[in-house]
Amino acid sequence: MRHALTAIMAAVSFSSIATAQTADAPVAAAPPAQSAIGAEIAKDMDGLMALYRDLHANPELSEKEVNTAAKLAKRLKAMKYDVTEKVGGTGVVAVMKNGSGPVLLIRADMDGLPVVEQTGLEFASKVRTKTPEGVETGVMHACGHDTHMTAFIQTAKLMAARKSDWKGTLVMILQPAEEVGRGARLMLEDGLYTRFPRPTHAIAFHDAANLEAGKIGYTPGYALANVDSVDIVVRGVGGHGAYPQTTRDPIVLGSRIVGSLQTLVSREQEPQDPAVVTVGSFQAGAKHNIIPDEAKLLLTIRSYSDETREKLIKGIERIARGEAIAAGIPDNRMPVVSVKDEFTPSTFNPPEFAEQMAGVLKAHFADDRVVKTPAVMGGEDFGRFYRADKSINSFIFWVGGVPADKMAAAAAGQATLPSLHSPFWAPQADKVIASASEAMTVLALNILKEK
Repeated sequence: MRHALTAIMAAVSFSSIATAQTADAPVAAAPPAQSAIGAEIAKDMDGLMALYRDLHANPELSEKEVNTAAKLAKRLKAMKYDVTEKVGGTGVVAVMKNGSGPVLLIRADMDGLPVVEQTGLEFASKVRTKTPEGVETGVMHACGHDTHMTAFIQTAKLMAARKSDWKGTLVMILQPAEEVGRGARLMLEDGLYTRFPRPTHAIAFHDAANLEAGKIGYTPGYALANVDSVDIVVRGVGGHGAYPQTTRDPIVLGSRIVGSLQTLVSREQEPQDPAVVTVGSFQAGAKHNIIPDEAKLLLTIRSYSDETREKLIKGIERIARGEAIAAGIPDNRMPVVSVKDEFTPSTFNPPEFAEQMAGVLKAHFADDRVVKTPAVMGGEDFGRFYRADKSINSFIFWVGGVPADKMAAAAAGQATLPSLHSPFWAPQADKVIASASEAMTVLALNILKEK
């Protein structure tokens, strides 16, 4: 997920998970411990884990997923999908037509993160590279995209083998650059909905760092947030630290702006409409006795509705200018507020469709496997596929990756769980992959069921 998702799953408390499990447990008797699909996945698990370890050990940064895309495209071609590479950069689109019927898009994201891995896994990433900004860094699948891709490949295989059980068209896409919020947009701009069959339905999953491995979480309505990165250049008049009266100190002004920004949520936002304004970086000065000319603030802004997003951005601009006027900054030195172009729109699960898909999963899995989870303030650009055509029935769900013993220890206050994007995040990959590929296959067969 987006770089700003470092604490995404902390939003769900252990007590709320337990409540959701109780409240949403179906009345029907639990299905068999292992379905035919589950049994087939179990037979393939050795090969799936080999693929997972390879992907984990060889991550690539956003828009650089060249080798990852090539090796997965090769597998899709072997399954007899019609495969097109280099869509939206490094994206892959694999189409399988099987008569008339719905068009289902299934997505997995491919990019890793600029994180130095510290999991201690035997197959831990040792990849080193430079970011586009020229910073040397390690690279890691610290958000679980390696589990996403592995489950995607297994889902593609299961669906190809079951063509007699469904009708319609599968559009399987491997998306680049999710972590920087550009990949879905790049694929759409490169003709995803015009060069290829236009979807009537779209599904995806994300591994979760707050759910027990193998459990499935779903959220009707807004599931993930709008994510904006905003820069504020605070301009002052520099000078000697011994003579502050001759300056207009941008550090003091920046501090005032930081303080006032907190009122956007606490005093201007409707409490039932969540929002976040976080100043993640305050950069200014180079020496003890010099008041600089400028300071720079880096913000992340989170919201759900477009109206709230616009209100927050305008509020940031208003506060920055207002505090500058109060500090006596001349008009030609007013702060400069820039909204970065890496905007990630909120992800919305149409509620009726989300409940329908949850019902399918609850009917297939054991009683306690599928739980309703609250929306989070993390970002996921899967939401762009729905935004591009709101007639699409879209659904993204969570698959837990925390081993049961670690989950129990954390619930007892005896351990702290690493979050997504942590250098220590190592999901129980076999359970994530098995549960996700089974869930996606079950959903796909339901959506594309032969009438």
